[in-house]
Amino acid sequence: MSTSPDHLTRARSADSDRRRNRVFKALDQLAAAGEEISVSSVARAAGVHRSLIHRHGDLDAAIVARAGQPPPATTAGTQVSRKSLLADVANLTARNGRLSAQITRLERRLSQALGQAAWEASGLSTPADVETLTRRIGELEQQTLDLRSEVAERDEGLAAARAANRELMAQLNR
Repeated sequence: MSTSPDHLTRARSADSDRRRNRVFKALDQLAAAGEEISVSSVARAAGVHRSLIHRHGDLDAAIVARAGQPPPATTAGTQVSRKSLLADVANLTARNGRLSAQITRLERRLSQALGQAAWEASGLSTPADVETLTRRIGELEQQTLDLRSEVAERDEGLAAARAANRELMAQLNR
């Protein structure tokens, strides 16, 4: 083996070319499979570090250019794009938020309804038919006033009868 600088330079150059070729090959394979194309995914598929891609502007440019292209049409069926999947995720996240808010509102309404039912069952609340009870209270108050006036009249009559009895007793005793 030769350890001359030319030999090391050629070996390093050959290794660099092999790794660059692996990057291009991985990029082609990912594009053909319709998978996500990013620096990380290409580096992982090629078995190289991301810094290799970033150090070589042509590799980085090729990945960015390929990532912007639509995936090739397949005959196996419809293929979804990454953008459509992201849109679906955003829509589903928004829907989950709306459903969560609706559940919270429904739970609050259920809690209020159950609380009101418990309050009414305990007998501490005002009855539902307040007007009827108010009218009945008015009738009972009027009846109380009538009975008090009758009692007052009878008391006056009784007082008069007692006075007459006292007078008669006084006359009899004289």
